[in-house]
Amino acid sequence: MAQHQAAMAAIGSEEARPLGGAAARFGVKPYPDLAYTPEIAEATAPIYEKVRHVIPAIEWPVHAPYVFHINRLKAERGAIILAHNYQTPEIFWGVADIVGDSLQLAQEAAKSKAEIIVQCGVHFMAETSKILCPDKTVLIPDSGAGCSLAASITGADVRLLREAHPGVPIVAYVNTSAEVKAEVDICCTSSNAVEVVESLGADTVILLPDQYLAKWVATQTDVKIITWHGACEVHERFTGEELRAYRQADPNIRIIAHPECPPDVLAEADFTGSTAKMIKWVHDEHPEKVLMVTECSMADNVAGEAPGIDFVRPCNLCPHMKRIQLPKILDSLVYMSEEVVIDPLIAEKARRSVERMVHLKS
Repeated sequence: MAQHQAAMAAIGSEEARPLGGAAARFGVKPYPDLAYTPEIAEATAPIYEKVRHVIPAIEWPVHAPYVFHINRLKAERGAIILAHNYQTPEIFWGVADIVGDSLQLAQEAAKSKAEIIVQCGVHFMAETSKILCPDKTVLIPDSGAGCSLAASITGADVRLLREAHPGVPIVAYVNTSAEVKAEVDICCTSSNAVEVVESLGADTVILLPDQYLAKWVATQTDVKIITWHGACEVHERFTGEELRAYRQADPNIRIIAHPECPPDVLAEADFTGSTAKMIKWVHDEHPEKVLMVTECSMADNVAGEAPGIDFVRPCNLCPHMKRIQLPKILDSLVYMSEEVVIDPLIAEKARRSVERMVHLKS
């Protein structure tokens, strides 16, 4: 109950909020009563059944009113909710219409007829959706949801790299700002990074900003890779020593890791792959016990589709992803906040680098 009261206090009143462009265009909705009623309990019971093994029953009465009213309000607004794999289960399973990695979300958003997109992820993901959906209204429930990796490089840094390495093509991981995407030749994901690098037909390629992804790509290709010094603060915390300790405790455990992890971590893994490939590996291999070396909530969400697998969770959480919460999502739909706006010139240049990758993939 204390959590519920704190969430209510954080919402504030309609009168206290200045109306932005989206609120002016679409209007503000009355704020719903968030009591946990029998109607809400019945309506959300099928959703809770999906998450009951990761969300204690005592917590559901706090989440359920938000889940109920968010789903009702998004239907009224004609909105869709995109949720990244690192979102918490009550968001991922409770209110999301489309789930996946950042590029999957943006691509699916572009296909949707919805006029309003609520991006449950970090800010660069909302920017990517806006880049691919320039005519749609893109909202992020908390514009302060940043990313240590995206923040490690700026557009000015890319321009300096071009001066230092004239003629060398530059590839940017999609985990970058619109400003950075606008300065590079093409984008990539962790899933297609090797393919993108080799598609350029160059002996040397700059791959930024994730130094660990770049180092891993360098082991998969003959192309010389110039790296940047960025890193994801979540994946960088894992160590090879930590994984060896898990194996010593249980030799039968299977370990799968994201290529954003340091090399000593990848050396201990049974499989290295992107978010989507890790999920596919779990479904294909169906191990008895698996440790997913990535953000903790992803294991919770994959467990929802694989209840027979024992997921060991080292549980490194992304503090930026966790800024996105049910009260803020509801807030976003009520007040049409916070709208993502990108300078049209930057958006146009960034769109070219993203679309080059998309066309290559297709």
